[in-house]
Amino acid sequence: MDGMAETDSAYHYRVMARAIEIIDGADHGLSLEELAAALGMSPAHFQRLFSRWVGVSPKRYQQYLTLDQARRMLRERFTLLDTAHATGLSGTGRLHDLFLRWEAMTPGDYARGGAGLSIAWGRFDSPFGEVVAMGTDTGLCGLAFAAETGPDAALADLRARWPAARHVEDPDRIAPWVNAAFRRRGEARLHLIGAPFQIKVWEALLAVPEGHVTTYSEIARAIGSPGAVRAVGTAVGRNPVGFLIPCHRALRKSGALGGYHWGVPVKRALLAWEGARADMREAAET
Repeated sequence: MDGMAETDSAYHYRVMARAIEIIDGADHGLSLEELAAALGMSPAHFQRLFSRWVGVSPKRYQQYLTLDQARRMLRERFTLLDTAHATGLSGTGRLHDLFLRWEAMTPGDYARGGAGLSIAWGRFDSPFGEVVAMGTDTGLCGLAFAAETGPDAALADLRARWPAARHVEDPDRIAPWVNAAFRRRGEARLHLIGAPFQIKVWEALLAVPEGHVTTYSEIARAIGSPGAVRAVGTAVGRNPVGFLIPCHRALRKSGALGGYHWGVPVKRALLAWEGARADMREAAET
């Protein structure tokens, strides 16, 4: 991303996060004028900012930020996972998002805590605030949203997952994959580093399209372990690659968001952003 685009994206996310707080604290739906005033902006500027960020007006976007949005997505955009997408623990796969390729580490390599790996890391801006990214020569192995935790804590979190690896600050080495991830241009490669059960769960998540959601119980069924819903929830929470392995698309059957390792406000922002984009695509096709 160029510097100006990065700055704009980070700013837009901070405004959006503040908007969530204001909407949650209101006892009624807020008009464009009320929401803009609460954010210290003119209605016209606020409208332009959000329309540029997500493609819909602030009034409509407010609908996607409500707590009821998750329940609506479960009703209208629930994905039954095909077990064919969740088989095999290694190799390469081509996903519905054609820009993304992934490869899994073998269980033996994972058990060694990343010994022998050189992992490059860097800090980047994204449409959802600052991220800390990590990658091997094979692909991205970590993508942590730092808006809630702070970049130092996010970096420490990722480093602790592969303590025996050599961690090197080298953002240029992984920047093309990070840029491809958020711009949907070029090719983003993933290197899944986890235990075999975790990788099965992450594979299932990779089969959930943008703008859709699934449930922890559906993931458990899809990987052949219907009684392991709690273990699936743990594996979802241990996903080190936010956004690209879309753990934010996993909800409880009740429609509750559940936890999110990088902060529930970020999860809500991701779901709202993707829901709005999916609706726009459908409207354009009709």
